Amino acid sequence: MSERTVTAESLFREVFLPLYPEEARSDLGRARSIDANPANNPAILAHLGEAAAVFAANAPVALGLTTLDLDYTDASVHRLSAALTPAQRDRLMAMGEPGTADNALFNLVVHGASYIGACIVRSHGGQWSVRQPLWESLVYLESHLGQGELPVFHWWLKSLADDATITLADRYRTHVEVPRAKPEELPVIIAGERKLPRLKRPRYDVFYKYLRAHLTELRDVGEDFPSPERFEELGFEQLSFLVVGGGRMVLVWGHNEHGLHAFWMGKAGFEKSAFWPCDKFPEPIIRSSGGDKLEVLISQNGEVRSFELLWWGP
Repeated sequence: MSERTVTAESLFREVFLPLYPEEARSDLGRARSIDANPANNPAILAHLGEAAAVFAANAPVALGLTTLDLDYTDASVHRLSAALTPAQRDRLMAMGEPGTADNALFNLVVHGASYIGACIVRSHGGQWSVRQPLWESLVYLESHLGQGELPVFHWWLKSLADDATITLADRYRTHVEVPRAKPEELPVIIAGERKLPRLKRPRYDVFYKYLRAHLTELRDVGEDFPSPERFEELGFEQLSFLVVGGGRMVLVWGHNEHGLHAFWMGKAGFEKSAFWPCDKFPEPIIRSSGGDKLEVLISQNGEVRSFELLWWGP
């Protein structure tokens, strides 16, 4: 654990900024907005590919995880994210002078940004939008949610901060996997209309019995669903159930003292979850708003707000 708080900003200024060209240091906003490869020179794109390959070869050794298997898949991003602990950050930051090209953390992150970008390019049809220096390059991506340029280098910085609550994998899932998902290809697990009753003051064993009684198609909750101990800690007042996506998933949601929790369950059980801090009253609600959308209604500090998300989750 570091002796001082490490933020994304402090990490950037101490480890990376000294290695930026003078012109970029004097006006970061301009450097981050200018296309550094307007002619789409394949040699420049090749440098990004080479950086990704260097990362795939060297990162497992640098992190002490020789079975990390960086194969450019979405799953590899999740494996990598789990390995990026504060202890790893501090260890690598101490190897070589921060602010120099010899620093181990600098090399891991700048090559790692290229690796994440390469995963998006290979698996999801992304395109590089080159910046100077190269590790500031963005990835242009089109999806169900529209189009945008993804700042993969900054995902790294934010995930490595002491106050990080969103991991590298979380950002990748939110900005890449979910928008690029093909939910229409998911298997239908529940045929026809089905209205499901609420489960009041649920305990884990009662929740499991509920699934066996009302949702026999869900044979298991999956490895990543909250453990019985964690489930009891959450202290739900009640749980609601909604069949979504034409029977492809079941949304389980409920609120506690801290806010609204939602869990998406597919054929293999738990798929993903979301949490929104909110007031206990008025009671938060999730409902279908037609088509591919769900509507979430919550109250925060007495102010009611609503927003939409896709039925297969954030």
